[in-house]
Amino acid sequence: MAGDKTVESTGFMGWLDRRFPATSTWKAHVSEYYAPKNFNFWYFFGSLALLVLVIQIVTGIFLVMHYKPDAERAFQSVEYIMREVPGGWFIRYMHSTGASMFFVVVYLHMLRGLLYGSYRKPRELVWIFGVAIFLCLMGEAFFGYLLPWGQMSYWGAQVIVNLFSAIPFIGPDLSIWIRGDYVVSDATLNRFFAFHVIAIPLVLIGLVAAHLVALHEVGSNNPDGVEIKEGPKDRHGRPMDGLPFHPYYTVHDIVGVAGFLIVFAAIVFFGPEMGGYFLEYNNFIPADSLKTPPHIAPVWYFTPFYSMLRATTDDFTWVLSGAAVLGALALLVKGRGRGIARIALPVILIVVAVLLRVLDAKFWGVVTMGGTVVILFFLPWLDHSPVKSIRYRPDWHKVVYALFMIDFVILGYVGTQPPSPALNLTSQIGTLYYLAFFFLMPVWSRLGTFKPVPERVVYHAH
Repeated sequence: MAGDKTVESTGFMGWLDRRFPATSTWKAHVSEYYAPKNFNFWYFFGSLALLVLVIQIVTGIFLVMHYKPDAERAFQSVEYIMREVPGGWFIRYMHSTGASMFFVVVYLHMLRGLLYGSYRKPRELVWIFGVAIFLCLMGEAFFGYLLPWGQMSYWGAQVIVNLFSAIPFIGPDLSIWIRGDYVVSDATLNRFFAFHVIAIPLVLIGLVAAHLVALHEVGSNNPDGVEIKEGPKDRHGRPMDGLPFHPYYTVHDIVGVAGFLIVFAAIVFFGPEMGGYFLEYNNFIPADSLKTPPHIAPVWYFTPFYSMLRATTDDFTWVLSGAAVLGALALLVKGRGRGIARIALPVILIVVAVLLRVLDAKFWGVVTMGGTVVILFFLPWLDHSPVKSIRYRPDWHKVVYALFMIDFVILGYVGTQPPSPALNLTSQIGTLYYLAFFFLMPVWSRLGTFKPVPERVVYHAH
């Protein structure tokens, strides 16, 4: 060891460490960061999300070298990349496939956090940073979606931006401000390009760094929900239920990376359009402001929330208003607060019930679509379960979570289809279940018989 210290103090690393915390950072976040030894395949998706972020940044840089953010030349520049630039088709398909795979990985990463209670104390800030990353990804995907300047890009942006006009008082002016014009035009393309290439990536990288720093400060969760930092430690003060992230989990994650890249390459080379879900057929047609596509729908990763937007009709606001009134009455009858606190929430629910009938249903559709994402920020305070992991919850909790996952997939499918009475009813039922899952979580999450949580992680060598 003495010889190693001499080398470090006199060698290049010693010179660097006196000026930059390279070795200490490596030790703190990689080689001496102890992660629980019972990680399973669900823990691949965090590192895969980081991998896809790198893929998107690198391929995006090469695309920007040839792309023209001009309404007259944008579509032609994409065609030029596909047909004339050496390897351009490969870079473009990697980027378009990466956009969809990013959401696949992030949705699964968030699902793992939901199942194992990774948002619970002391990881509330880790979860909040993660949801902020998800919002940034949605913004990044939306702004980038316009750039090919195809038919679906153009009309999709037109529809989404027009939604902001439903906001009372400021809506119409806000829509014009976002577009930079009265319709989606060259000004819109330029500002969307600036946000997609510069503004949001900078915020996204900062949030990813904050997410990792916050995670390594409190430690990783595990399938048992046991805090290894509070468990037994060896004579060096290291958790006995943990393993150094490097080399154990860096090698472990290579397995996940290899499997992911096989699937990724198969899509890029054999089916980059994925039947019109990754790349819509209408986006291979130049944007035409005089010809509206028969059915306008966002990309698949937005469709669950788009379904909730479409579900919020005038009739549906009656249902939501009634639910708000029932919730207010239940709180008044069984409320546990005192004084003003006891009546504040019921009064708020009554006000919401009234506003649901006063304001336009289109506005409440926008609120529902946005609120179903924003509510994720409050998940750490909605879950009152005495245990973190789904492993030790009552069996009927597992059914509730399974129905939530099925509901989300159904909402996603419905959002890709043209509206019909049957599908609208399906999306309304799905929206009600989605909202009830979170709003009623303080009640149902603490009901039932919970299994005892072990003092140490349950680990079987493999």
